[in-house]
Amino acid sequence: MSLSISIQHSFDGFALDVSFEVPKGLTVLYGRSGSGKSTIINAVSGLIRPDNAKISIDEQVLQDSGAGIFMPAYKRKLGYIFQDSRLFPHLTVTRNLDYGARAARRGIDTVQRERVIEMLGIGDLLDRRPLGLSGGEKQRVAIGRALLADPQLILADEPLASLDAARKAEILPYFERIRDETGIPIIYVSHSANEVARLATTVVALEGGKVLRKGPALDVLADPTTMPMGVGQVGAVLNVRIKAHHQDGLTELDASGDSYFLPHVKADIGTNLRVRLPASDVMLATTRPSGLSALNIVAGRVEAIQDTGASSAIVTVSTRAGAVLARVTRRSVSAMALDVGVPCFAIVKTVAIASDT
Repeated sequence: MSLSISIQHSFDGFALDVSFEVPKGLTVLYGRSGSGKSTIINAVSGLIRPDNAKISIDEQVLQDSGAGIFMPAYKRKLGYIFQDSRLFPHLTVTRNLDYGARAARRGIDTVQRERVIEMLGIGDLLDRRPLGLSGGEKQRVAIGRALLADPQLILADEPLASLDAARKAEILPYFERIRDETGIPIIYVSHSANEVARLATTVVALEGGKVLRKGPALDVLADPTTMPMGVGQVGAVLNVRIKAHHQDGLTELDASGDSYFLPHVKADIGTNLRVRLPASDVMLATTRPSGLSALNIVAGRVEAIQDTGASSAIVTVSTRAGAVLARVTRRSVSAMALDVGVPCFAIVKTVAIASDT
């Protein structure tokens, strides 16, 4: 699937002007509130009609202002997951799941429905109505409804924003399964760096209605010059595997031979994960430290040093698992004689797997 987006739209003193291609996988529109994320997703869905736009999926044109083409929302084969689920309160879960097929006047694919029900773990909810469901259960049903609409593309507009941390942790694995198992492309709106790190195959960073940068999560989140949420959100993304669950409540992660420890992760040994290491929670030492409470200490070499302001810098440290970033003062860089190629140790205070905004 190839999704091409070009949108120019103005309202209430805000001007959106973006053009980009969406590849396969899960693409996150990432930026602050008011950066244009929801306007883009609503334009793709047909819920708004931009001043000027050309949006197409493969050879199918959804909108081409120059040619006078605008396909209404109900004709676009899209699944939309909202922040607040927007289930029909008078319908059972089963009827909510079947709504897309009924609205399109097509037969219900019972095999596909059973597969989606099993994937989302909602088999015991089918006869219940939305008012009796928890926030996480509602959102799982909303995801199922979107999948069963036979979509070419799934749109998710900050689908975890209204959930608490426990419910976010419950829902995130389902988006990973959709990304990895269904083959349906996803455009996902978020302002959470941890969500981006965990889910995104591609990131489109937005600020003030413009595209700052597009690329893999590990590149976008590591670049202080194109971080829409500010240098405080810069961090590294590593691919890791769960190595062990220890009796003291810690889970050990294997990162290409380096070990990272964090509170118990509800996943099986051998599970592959992506983790985010915020640069603001990484310290550096030129000799291996001892007598610290921090458990995560990895060896590496300075790969790059980038000034980020009058007093601070981002130091990129090459490790066996990839680059780890540390936000330190320029005085520390000078005092420690840090330079490209210098051996050092990264002391990582925070390893984030679940979504915390």
